[in-house]
Amino acid sequence: MAIIDEIKAKAKADKKTIVLPESMDKRTFEAAVKITKEGIANVVLIGTPDEIAKNGEGFDLTGITVVDPYNDPNKQKYIDKFVELRGSKGVTAESAQEQMEKDYMYYACLMCKCGDADGVVSGACHSTGNTIRPALQLLKTKPGIKSVSGFFLMETDAKEYGENGTFVFADCAVNVDFDSEKLAEIAALSAESFKSFVGAEPKVAMLSYSTKGSAKHDDVTKVAEAVKIANEKFPEIKLDGELQLDAALDPTVAALKAPGSSVAGHANTLVFPSLEAGNIGYKLVQRLAHAGAYGPVLQGLSMPVNDLSRGCYADDIVAVVAMTAVQAQNA
Repeated sequence: MAIIDEIKAKAKADKKTIVLPESMDKRTFEAAVKITKEGIANVVLIGTPDEIAKNGEGFDLTGITVVDPYNDPNKQKYIDKFVELRGSKGVTAESAQEQMEKDYMYYACLMCKCGDADGVVSGACHSTGNTIRPALQLLKTKPGIKSVSGFFLMETDAKEYGENGTFVFADCAVNVDFDSEKLAEIAALSAESFKSFVGAEPKVAMLSYSTKGSAKHDDVTKVAEAVKIANEKFPEIKLDGELQLDAALDPTVAALKAPGSSVAGHANTLVFPSLEAGNIGYKLVQRLAHAGAYGPVLQGLSMPVNDLSRGCYADDIVAVVAMTAVQAQNA
């Protein structure tokens, strides 16, 4: 069974309510119908009657909840919550209402904050910033977590590597500037994500172009320091570095470059030293190895909110909704 089918099965076992705020996009409707028919989640669409009628034409919306942001009986509750959360930043009832009506992502996050939904998926026709900003303002990060990061769940045919060919790659989507503290935090969150979605023990490799001091540079030192921090803060996680990719994946190379490591040669969770490395890395594997790349999935928020590629298909939205539902089960 493909990993995404396993994730869908997990989602079906404990159905969560996921909001899709992009009612201006037909892919959202196609995905919502599939999600509902498959029983993956309870779907909420946010949109005016005109938006729903225009963009949802031809789709059977039976079983899907539609929320009109102008005439929702819960609207005042959300406005009050918005002011409670952001009043110190100058948000008034009037400006809260205007923002919610203008940007449905804010409405969706407030539904989650008030307990009326469990997660949000957006980004098919909005930027990553438009997706993450409302989530950070209204939902915030988990206690003790300083920043949000993004990972891809990668499924390859190279069954001899990772966990039967399956990996978590991070951070491939969010953070531009990494320091050692942030890398350590990404490692811990990625290990948690791997365990949640794959169900196996994470083995985290902190990647570099150096293995165990084979090269000297500030970039190498940054990763080596991140390993020290992570091992001190999260001793329960199997984690090692700095490791070159071949040493992280290949037992023969690992025996030469990192003998005695509990991770080298067996890594299934790869933490890249920069956003550019992570983004290039996942796309190389996706394109050249024809791997499944599910994500980017955000980690570190207090409630699950996930971003989509603007080039996504409806099936991509279905997959990310399933992953969001599983995150909500573990929130």
